[in-house]
Amino acid sequence: MAGFVRELERRGGPALRLEQRAAGGVGCVVWDAALVLAKFLETGACPLARRHVLELGAGTGAVGIMAATLGANVTVTDLEELQELLMVNIENNKHLVTGSVRAKVLKWGEDVSEFQPPPDYILMADCIYYEESLEPLLKTLKDLTGPDTCVLCCYEQRTMGKNPEIERKYFELLQLDFELEKIPLDKHDEEYRSEDIHIMNIHRKQTNIPS
Repeated sequence: MAGFVRELERRGGPALRLEQRAAGGVGCVVWDAALVLAKFLETGACPLARRHVLELGAGTGAVGIMAATLGANVTVTDLEELQELLMVNIENNKHLVTGSVRAKVLKWGEDVSEFQPPPDYILMADCIYYEESLEPLLKTLKDLTGPDTCVLCCYEQRTMGKNPEIERKYFELLQLDFELEKIPLDKHDEEYRSEDIHIMNIHRKQTNIPS
């Protein structure tokens, strides 16, 4: 299958080289939200060295591989059909990794016991676009997160078709179990930022255990 390479500059050295696929589903290209989140990680706002990081809906692996170049121990996850692309991109960038990175299959809504204990960070870029995937995604987030897990969710606000409705429903459901905080635009990378791409910092709501 034809591939084309997207380079993602890094502050601290050579660019990441990310293969994409000309054919295939939405996971086969590096979306703008993935670039924005990857470059946000480089700002150092979240300490990643030696942290346990899981990327959901990783696609090309851009965000997770960037985290691994910043010292994190990363598992990039997506469906079976994207594993080959993830492996290629891990291999192409392994000389830049200062932590570790591996690819695993994770289908939202299914058992996540092999990904326990809860990671320090969960990374998500542009995972909100199919209405039927919202509830499986929310189940996976609830199953994966511990009280100290920080979820960084980056998404491009879309105004076409059903997108606004799907987005509204997702955040409504998310707020039942999670606290949400929007990261201000001026905290994003100076170059890789956009008014319509948002990064949310998400944590489990603290449950008060009756004494």
